[in-house]
Amino acid sequence: MSAPGEAPLLRAALRLLGWCGLGLIAVAVALGDFLARAPAGAAFVGPMLSAPSAEFPFGTDLLGRDLFSETLHGLSVSVSHALLGTLLAIALGGFFGAVAARLPRPAGLTLRGVFAIFASVPALLLAILVIGLSARFYAPLAAGFAAAPLAFVRAFDRVDVNSAHAEYARATGISWTTLLRRDLTYEFRDTLGTVAARALAAVTIILSTVSFLGFGATPPARDLGLMIAAAKASYLHAWWTAAFPALALLVLILCARLAAGLDESERP
Repeated sequence: MSAPGEAPLLRAALRLLGWCGLGLIAVAVALGDFLARAPAGAAFVGPMLSAPSAEFPFGTDLLGRDLFSETLHGLSVSVSHALLGTLLAIALGGFFGAVAARLPRPAGLTLRGVFAIFASVPALLLAILVIGLSARFYAPLAAGFAAAPLAFVRAFDRVDVNSAHAEYARATGISWTTLLRRDLTYEFRDTLGTVAARALAAVTIILSTVSFLGFGATPPARDLGLMIAAAKASYLHAWWTAAFPALALLVLILCARLAAGLDESERP
């Protein structure tokens, strides 16, 4: 039987591991141009479909591109696009969810009901719909819009239900503006890291999926999803063409989920 404090300590350790992983990814992205051995999209740097070796640690693809360099460039594109979508999801979802929870009850519950309808639709479908109505250039914004309803509902419920002071505050007649100011000063600030990490994981999954399906990034700005899609013609006999971009994508999403916490009841 585990000790009473073992589970919280394990969750804290996993979250620290996730944030450290995200920090290392940020360093890799910042130093991507320095670490990469070739510019983004540079063809015939080496022989075509060369297996991983000392010269090409991740091998090469059908056009002789160095996959180590391409994976670094793809990671940079994926992270930059995901951060843009995450900021939008936090602003439209988390922030306004906390604001709506402190509006007069009829108005707040009406807004929650509207966002709950959108949150019940798979985020990937919402993103594809927004891209279809605009352009692939707006895929990061579409992913942010798609993740926002989930963030809105979660932020609304946390402030409305899980705040220890909420029931007492209502009973004593404290105004909703005072409650809102308190929530934005303390509760939303304290949970901002968790909300951001969870939104980052969700937006990254959406963006990589739409890119894989052909609705996202376009060359020369290839993200990891597009790299995996481009490897479909060769991965059966050259596994490294898809394996290393997929591994980089997996590490990014896993670190974000670890940083947000792995409580199944809080999954997006």
